[in-house]
Amino acid sequence: MDELELEYELHPQLAADCIVLGDFPLCTLLLANDSNYPWFILVPRRTEVSELYHLSEADQRQLMHESVFLAENLADIFAARKMNVATLGNMVPQLHLHHVVRFESDPAWPGPVWGKFPAVPYSDDAIHELRHKLAFLMDAEIDFVPE
Repeated sequence: MDELELEYELHPQLAADCIVLGDFPLCTLLLANDSNYPWFILVPRRTEVSELYHLSEADQRQLMHESVFLAENLADIFAARKMNVATLGNMVPQLHLHHVVRFESDPAWPGPVWGKFPAVPYSDDAIHELRHKLAFLMDAEIDFVPE
């Protein structure tokens, strides 16, 4: 573990709004606590990074690998119509990459999901089911946090 990872701390807003699922080699995988959409977030475990270009080239490549791997698996697991992948950071300055599984039947389709509807928190059973779905396909890549 390098010095940048040792100093890493998840932004309080992400910690309040999300459930920590586990860790890829570079990123922490979060589940946004909004059951309106399967919404996952990758957060590189690096300090003082708010933009993609703040990462080293090696970290940029690793983030891209983790993001593509996550998006492809989420699309398969949830039979997505579209994967929305985005970094905004207007409200939370810590670099984080949203992965939102979209369906024509979701409440915000085809518009963006941000601020459209109040968040509906997941039940414990739903979180358990999501963890099981993810672990089935991605267990070799992610060090899942115990439930």
